[in-house]
This record gives sequence, structure tokens and C-alpha cells, in this order.
Amino acid sequence: MTALAEPTYSARVLLPSPEATGQLARKIAEHLVPGDIILVEGPIGAGKSHFCRAAIRHLLAKEGRDEEVPSPTFTLVQTYELGSMEVWHADLYRLTDPAQTWELGLSEAFEEAVVFIEWPERLGESTPKSALRLKLSPADDADSRVAILSATDPRWRHLLVSVSPRAGARDDG
Repeated sequence: MTALAEPTYSARVLLPSPEATGQLARKIAEHLVPGDIILVEGPIGAGKSHFCRAAIRHLLAKEGRDEEVPSPTFTLVQTYELGSMEVWHADLYRLTDPAQTWELGLSEAFEEAVVFIEWPERLGESTPKSALRLKLSPADDADSRVAILSATDPRWRHLLVSVSPRAGARDDG
């Protein structure tokens, strides 16, 4: 007997500009609650940090805060205290072993905070299955990107439908 594959919900969005990437980030940020994890994948220069920073700036702005949101490339993790939640932004590019991710305190953050992870493949087998995956890829011109969003947790289905330019998110289940 073969095991049934978990259903996959997905959406493909063409992002013609960095501004469009920021709009997608803000739209997704509107739906986030503690315990939500966004895994942001893509090659160097794909817009991973731009996406995460736009989402975090949006969450801060909702509280009337206009703050610099630096990339965590060298600090590995940046955290933001918001009234109703904590937001973590981690860039795992420089890590060499999945065990190092737990030294950063990510396991606790996964349960209690909204967490954006760049270079999530560094998590190895510890990658949260309930996460929303966002893969950014260069498109036809220098400013355009293609975003592929996917999740196995049905919690994300409504969001994927709302960001999809088509009639609905694909359900591969």
C-alpha cells in the first residue's frame, strides 16, 4: 500500500517590478499570525531580502512605526517586537550545518513568532512542514521575477487563492 501524498496548494505570480514584489509581500503580511513561517527561496539577487523587508516594514507601519529593516545577512537574525506578535527574519546563507539553526533559537520562534527564512534549505530535515514556501526566480527582464508559492497545510489555501492572478490556487492533492 502506498502512502497518499499530502495535497499541495500553489500559486504562480509574475512580478514585473520590485514594487510588485513589495505589493505581494504586503498582501501576504496581512494574513500572518504567530506560528506562521515563510520560507523564501531563490538564487542570489532574486529578491528574497526585498520581499521579507517589505513584509516586515508593512507590519511595522500598521503599528505606526517607520523603522529601518536591515537585512540579516551578517547578523543571521533580526527580530521585531510588535504589539501582538514577534517577527523574526533569518538569513541562513552562511550556515554550514542544520544544527546551527537551532542555536539561533528558531525552534522556539517557529512556535511563537512570525518567521521569514531566507535560504531555508539550510534547515535540512528540520524544515517546518506547515510553512508557506515562496520561490523567487528571475523572469524575462532584469526587474521581473516569477513567484511560486506553495504549501501542504490547508491553512494557506485561502491566501494562495487570493494572490493568484487566475481563478484560484492549484490544488495538487
